[in-house]
Amino acid sequence: MTHALTRKGEATRGRIVAGAAAEVRERGVDEVRLEDVMARTGTSKSQLFHYFPGGKEELLLAVAQHEADQVLADQQPMLGNLTSWPAWQAWRDRLVSRYLAQGQTCPLNGLLGQAGRRAPAARAVLTGLMQRWEAAIADGIRHMQSTGDVAAEVDPDRAAAALLAGIQGGVLLLLSTGRIDHLEAALDLTIDSLRGSVRPA
Repeated sequence: MTHALTRKGEATRGRIVAGAAAEVRERGVDEVRLEDVMARTGTSKSQLFHYFPGGKEELLLAVAQHEADQVLADQQPMLGNLTSWPAWQAWRDRLVSRYLAQGQTCPLNGLLGQAGRRAPAARAVLTGLMQRWEAAIADGIRHMQSTGDVAAEVDPDRAAAALLAGIQGGVLLLLSTGRIDHLEAALDLTIDSLRGSVRPA
């Protein structure tokens, strides 16, 4: 929406998005109906189209953004506090636990796959998620460089990109095989590489 919402309007819109997200998780993207979202959230058709004039497509994009935000929220406060090796281990463990709990069902993957056929905005959701995620990892690497725990010659942005690529590959293999060990290996080997970048004097 282009115009500013009141606090009550933001709450109503958020309730609709959260309800639609729950419907997607329970039914799958293809089975979600606006009528079910309205019933679940106690909103009328006029209310729903007030906040989402583009109808189901616009609502699904909002749900995709909601799920993308949740990916990062689920990693906090660890992702925003990569300031020591125990902190990196805690983040690693949180990430593995998150995807173990999610299993082989990924609402965001389904949403972006569906919306991606309709609107370039879906790609922007994914791009924004990956940029924020990569930036947080790079910030952690820079902090570790400032304390001498990662070598100065390591390129934080490239290292963060490599780690994120490993995470995404591990998640993709989890979705297709049900195995978490690929994700664990990508995290462990890349973090070990960062830890080993500092040579003993």
